[in-house]
Amino acid sequence: MTMSNRRVVITGVGMISAVGNSADELWWAVCAGESGIGPITQFDASEYDSRIAGEVKDFDPTAWMARKIARRCDRFVQFALVASGLALKDAELEITEHNRDRVGVLIGSGVGGLGTWERQYEILLKRGPSRVSPFLVPMLIVDMASGMVAIETGARGPNMAISTACASSAHALGEAAAMIKRDAAAVMIAGGAEAAVTPTGMAGFTSAKALSTRNDDPQRACRPFDRDRDGFVVGEGSTVLVLEELGHARARGAKIWGELLGYGASADAYHITAPDPEGIGARLAMEAALNDAGLGAADIDYVNAHAPGTPAGDAGEAQALEAVFSDSVPISSTKPIHGHQLGAAGATELVATLLTIRENVIPHTLNCDNLDEAVPECLDIVRDEPRPAEVNVAMSNSFGFGGHNAVLIVRGPE
Repeated sequence: MTMSNRRVVITGVGMISAVGNSADELWWAVCAGESGIGPITQFDASEYDSRIAGEVKDFDPTAWMARKIARRCDRFVQFALVASGLALKDAELEITEHNRDRVGVLIGSGVGGLGTWERQYEILLKRGPSRVSPFLVPMLIVDMASGMVAIETGARGPNMAISTACASSAHALGEAAAMIKRDAAAVMIAGGAEAAVTPTGMAGFTSAKALSTRNDDPQRACRPFDRDRDGFVVGEGSTVLVLEELGHARARGAKIWGELLGYGASADAYHITAPDPEGIGARLAMEAALNDAGLGAADIDYVNAHAPGTPAGDAGEAQALEAVFSDSVPISSTKPIHGHQLGAAGATELVATLLTIRENVIPHTLNCDNLDEAVPECLDIVRDEPRPAEVNVAMSNSFGFGGHNAVLIVRGPE
């Protein structure tokens, strides 16, 4: 079988987020408009301009893994281990001596172990270099989520990480699918993980004027495409998918969530944080994904936009969407529900996209009360309430600091 005709399907989904630890909980929150964003509880944020986030609630890693493992893993790695375990369980896939060489792992993160770095740097300053943990480097490096998932599951196939800011998990899924297509693996455990709700993380984003400061009304703070939007809201968590070659999935009778049809990637080549105001890089990524899928813009029934609720980000994406879709296509953003999970956002939003296809209901864009007049009239931003519609093929956009763009196209199971 050649690379061109190897098909990649999704057979398992696992997640841990501000709105729960399952796809069903995510979907309920999305349809009900129940946001998981609230005041920060992990540290005293009273002096911060932005004091809200989409935190994972009441997370005890020892409820999911051995205490020894939890102690040697940063929070983002703990999240990845939980989500990967849930995804494998959902896929009903057991990794054994027989198949482990054909199962790979590719989990992205935009920030990595920032919490570990903060704690150990404080120890260095107060107690000296000899007291810094020997696990400092293994705990903070981005690739350790993939490394630990392989260690805990026994997967010996291709193993690596991608760090492209907020596009990390979308790139991870796209590149994992490419590995399956070229027969480097039969199965890939892929997605993203992030735990950047820390003092330094929040201080950095706040200083960059990237975050919403609507602290008095957290659930209405993230406002994609709304004229009064003032920045994104940081979320945390992990979403991991099991990607599988179609024949391999069929041979074991796997449940199929959908098929990953297309993947496109590009660069803005513009600015370290601001997106290209004309959305040229975003447009190129969407066009590349359509080309990879062998589809035209008219074949797309729904777009889950990146749309973080930043003035420049939403505007640039709107320009790109107008350039790609000459005919109106329903568009929405789910970030007001789960927060902007940075390196995990793309995978979470792809699950929301798969659920849109499964349920034939398009999520509404929470808090988009007054559509920005700068949004082109031809764009159909779904607002106010979910919209019943037949959705067969859908696109999910992810764009990150540094001008990294990743676009995925999926369709439902045959």
